[in-house]
Amino acid sequence: MYLIIIVVALVLIAAVVMYNRFIRQRNILNEAWSGIDVQLKRRHDLIPNIVETVKGYARHEKTVLEEITNLRSRLSGPATVKEKGELENSFSQALKSIFALAEAYPDLKANQNFQDLQRILAETEEQIQLSRRYYNGAARDYNTMVESFPNNLLANMFGFTKADFFEIELATEREVPGVQFT
Repeated sequence: MYLIIIVVALVLIAAVVMYNRFIRQRNILNEAWSGIDVQLKRRHDLIPNIVETVKGYARHEKTVLEEITNLRSRLSGPATVKEKGELENSFSQALKSIFALAEAYPDLKANQNFQDLQRILAETEEQIQLSRRYYNGAARDYNTMVESFPNNLLANMFGFTKADFFEIELATEREVPGVQFT
């Protein structure tokens, strides 16, 4: 009789410990996503300044500027990590286009505001990359818990599901293109 009580108590204690580990890992994952979100918001807040600076020099490049503005507004909508990652890939491509414009407009390349914005954006991209790596590490740890036995039994019972990684098609697509100022 006492043996059964001890076994049941040990099982309950183990379940509580596992559950609390799931909660801790999920909170770390949410914190990591918040770090990415902060950096993405910083990048999105820079875009109107970049667009306005470029507009003065590249009036006939209206389609590139409209695409960036459109993508920026769509980025506030996605709910999942996967959706946000896909839109961010498109956004990065559009940003590469706007910095490629600088090559065609020597006055724009020489503009101090544009240079400052490009430097700040490059710093922000670096922070996004670091935040993304931290998030993906937290997602890996969380997913390992969700999929490992006997944790997976408890995970299924309480609805803990795998987290998506914040992936980019090609890491080089996230880098700010190198522009040389002469």
